[in-house]
Amino acid sequence: MSTIPLDALPMETLRRRSSSKWRTYPADVLPLFVAETDFPLAPAITAALSDAVAIGDTGYTPRENGLADAFAGFAQRLFGWSVDPARVRPTGDVMMGVVELLRATTRPGDAVVTTPPVYPPFAMCIEEAGCRVETVPLVDTGAGWQLDLDGIDAALAAGARAVLLCNPHNPTGTAHRPEALSALAEIAARHGAVVISDEIHAPLAYDDTPYTPFLAASPTAASVGYAVTSASKAFNLAGLKCAVMITAAEETAAVVRALPPEVEWRTGLFGAISGVAAFGGASDDWLDALRARLDGNRRLLGDLLRAQLPQAVYRMPEAGYLAWIDLSAYGWGDDPAVRIQRDAKVALHHGPQFGAEGVGFVRLNFGCAPDVLTDAVTRIGALAPA
Repeated sequence: MSTIPLDALPMETLRRRSSSKWRTYPADVLPLFVAETDFPLAPAITAALSDAVAIGDTGYTPRENGLADAFAGFAQRLFGWSVDPARVRPTGDVMMGVVELLRATTRPGDAVVTTPPVYPPFAMCIEEAGCRVETVPLVDTGAGWQLDLDGIDAALAAGARAVLLCNPHNPTGTAHRPEALSALAEIAARHGAVVISDEIHAPLAYDDTPYTPFLAASPTAASVGYAVTSASKAFNLAGLKCAVMITAAEETAAVVRALPPEVEWRTGLFGAISGVAAFGGASDDWLDALRARLDGNRRLLGDLLRAQLPQAVYRMPEAGYLAWIDLSAYGWGDDPAVRIQRDAKVALHHGPQFGAEGVGFVRLNFGCAPDVLTDAVTRIGALAPA
């Protein structure tokens, strides 16, 4: 881990931003909902984008843009995962990649398995691809969450043709274990199904829980799987529109190669430029510093909840900067974020949007300064009975 401290930008600077996080609510509301962070960009990214602007480099994104090699090096350094750059293809964002892969691997009307509580756009993207959502909720073990492999097996046996996996999982922050991923791959192979793995939060996996990419879980996973990821969550680049689709077998690589050229043309040039700067090695120290700051924040959040909201149920995420918190004990309704935004002036993500399993929950973004996090939880705590 880097010893270089990474501090969030001051609030007066953040409120000059024009992104969704800072334009959705009035200025008296602390926005801890959407997955944007409050830190300055990695210096290598700032330099690359500044140079591009200075020379007017704002044209079309070339096919050979450096992303494949940069991502392959990044995967090897962070995860010990050997990726063939020839099997990396860019697109505009992760959900765009998911939709196109579903269109290529399913037929209209097919069922696609999701594992709620899960990122709300999963359902929307499955429907955009012409498929139906088949939910197999995560299993709450009392200590964490895990895939319901028997339930997924039954859904595929009943005709579902794909599993849309979130690894690490949003909103729980679960880094799925290699044995579970390997077992999932065997189930998919047995039923002739595919697994499409959204791995956008992988660069923010913490050291105390080693992260396993789905395609690296086993030879079978490599044969049935597709991964889609981006620098956008870890490096706060969502608005620049760039993601990569990765395969690890010739048959799946052929599917990606056969996607329409427009899938690749949708990649933003600034997204590709910043993605190379993020993945290429020059931003590794910055990423280490970010993880160190987020590690402190996820622990601080636990302390704050114990002090301010002792009936809240919170398990530290194993990856990312999103906390999944059960506030049902406080009787604030199925969607506690509504009252919290109205009365505490803190905007959190609405738990029920992640599925029926999110009733009574909120998702909190702790990718901010510790004092902002403290202020937010203190405000919410003031709503709780004495």
